[in-house]
Amino acid sequence: MLPVSTPGTRSQPLRIGIPWRTTEEQRQGERKKLDYYFASVRNAGAEPIDVKLDQSPAALASQLDDLDGFVLPGSPADVDPARYHAAKHPKTAPFDAHRERTDGQILDHSFKTGKPVLAICFGCQFLNVHQQGTLIQDLRSAHPESLPHGDTDLPPGAKKSDLEHEATFELGSLVAGLNGGPTGTINSSHHQAIDKPGKHLAVTAHAPDGTIEAVEWKGGPGWVVGVQWHPERMPDDALAGALFTDFVAAAERARNARDLVGNKA
Repeated sequence: MLPVSTPGTRSQPLRIGIPWRTTEEQRQGERKKLDYYFASVRNAGAEPIDVKLDQSPAALASQLDDLDGFVLPGSPADVDPARYHAAKHPKTAPFDAHRERTDGQILDHSFKTGKPVLAICFGCQFLNVHQQGTLIQDLRSAHPESLPHGDTDLPPGAKKSDLEHEATFELGSLVAGLNGGPTGTINSSHHQAIDKPGKHLAVTAHAPDGTIEAVEWKGGPGWVVGVQWHPERMPDDALAGALFTDFVAAAERARNARDLVGNKA
């Protein structure tokens, strides 16, 4: 595997914002699945902070200012297809307006400030739509010949029950470098996927059936990666660990750059 940058000595821990997966899970305090993301961020050396979905735009903006990077997690919700000018498919799950507004404000803030984003499953799909891309609303309906990509989210308390399949990573991409080669195995738990890639997003991984599995931001400096699989649920996987480690290292670089600008001001 290629070497991965690691966080250095910090005066204060890096703070990584993670939105609640849905408004309902936030209301119920149901965080079993959210905690997979928290554990992965902690293992990479940063402090995860939950981002509530129902706060005002002003309160959210204030919180985002205090954070160093963001993980956009998966969700049992689907992205509102009106965002990409499509009619709702019968198999499209109900959407969560609070979650979509929160993710949108996070992405706007990140692109403005250069803070890194690791967008996972629903987060990857929302990133793509935010960048004017489109989604396949149900893979098996649109492509009956496609591989099984999972039925639902991982049941609460389960350690590892996702389907797995091979993936091909584009040579020269970040994910290929972190993987240490052009092929690997990823898990799979989704029924939607990227159709038309969004603006300035390069497709950097595919499943054997052609399903897009990763995109990377190419519109300027900054670390923004979307993955369709769930690295937070692969704690013993080298690529999953490398993704979170490199994300946290990018958050440290971005914070150091902001501090340098602040000191010169």
